[in-house]
Amino acid sequence: MPPKSKPDTSGLDKLKKDLAAGRPGQLYVFHGEETYLRDHYLGRLREAVLTGGLGEFNRHDIAARDMSPHALEEAVDCLPMMAERTLVEVADFDLFKAEEKDREEYARILSSLPDYCCLVLLYDVLEYKPDARTKLAQTVKAYGTAVNFARQSSRELADWVRRHFKAQGKEIDIRLCEELIFLCGDLMHNLQQEIGKIGAYAKGPAITRADIEAVATPQLDAVVFRIADAIGEKNYDKAAKVLGELYQMQKSPYEIMSALGKQLRQLYSARLALDQRRDAAALIRDNLKLTGLEDRAKVVCGDAAAFLPSAGEKFGLIFIDPPYAANLWEKTIKAISQFDILSNHGIIVCESPADQEMPPVDPPYFPRRTYRYGRVKITTYFREAEQ
Repeated sequence: MPPKSKPDTSGLDKLKKDLAAGRPGQLYVFHGEETYLRDHYLGRLREAVLTGGLGEFNRHDIAARDMSPHALEEAVDCLPMMAERTLVEVADFDLFKAEEKDREEYARILSSLPDYCCLVLLYDVLEYKPDARTKLAQTVKAYGTAVNFARQSSRELADWVRRHFKAQGKEIDIRLCEELIFLCGDLMHNLQQEIGKIGAYAKGPAITRADIEAVATPQLDAVVFRIADAIGEKNYDKAAKVLGELYQMQKSPYEIMSALGKQLRQLYSARLALDQRRDAAALIRDNLKLTGLEDRAKVVCGDAAAFLPSAGEKFGLIFIDPPYAANLWEKTIKAISQFDILSNHGIIVCESPADQEMPPVDPPYFPRRTYRYGRVKITTYFREAEQ
């Protein structure tokens, strides 16, 4: 399964450099799902631009209902008062849906912003969808920086969670980080609130699963996952109990049915994938028979984690390529090491996304080399021979 394409971070990188150098640009477009990051960098931009005792006096906000070429031009033309620069913020106005005449005016204004002005176009509720064919989009690209505040990768998010707990004098295990992110969602604004609650509740220096379960507010998908899991186990009493929790969360029946339907569709897709895997296993057996290698090979179709403890033999080469979303690398590598099923000088080859942090191993297993191919990473381990 190919990794998901990474979001474009060039705009955010440019913004960080501008702020670090103390020279914010003249035009930024802020958009994306991660509102926590957006608000953070908007705050830093305000601090950098609105200097002096009359800082806020040099800030001009334009609401979507008040936006027009005339209003924008008036705002950007306002000279700074006892300061070097002004900041103009336009909230949730879709430039690209304006009348053609207005779009031409906006393109003219954006291409000739005065040096003292920093203009920020904020896309909060609206989605930023520029039409690259238009003169206006080309103007924004030529004279400004579009900053996409995208959801963070699992590794970045886990590091961020651990740093925030550390600021409260608490430690948290990486696996509990992942469980917290699954339970409460991967948006930093929500996680910040949950971290504050859990940190205040926890009595010891290390966060425990009990601390999280006691005070964390789960997102809808996490609770519905428990319902689907219970249905899969045919434990209908448990499913009904969890459904009662959803009603206590004051979720509407429509929200619950929508989320539950999504989970059941995923279960159905998993079942289809399992059936297809069995077909693939049958094809492998046919090919082994055709090549005369049937007596030298064994095909096992099942759960890898369940197979490893009962393997009963050692292997010289082990390939690990689980579905990326399942995040099974650490569990699988630890099981191979624990049950020691790699022969002396044997090699483990793992495929993962390029940004996936691979787990450490204990002797006699050692990391060997890492190879990167675009968005894919190949990590190899080897087993040292017994003395």
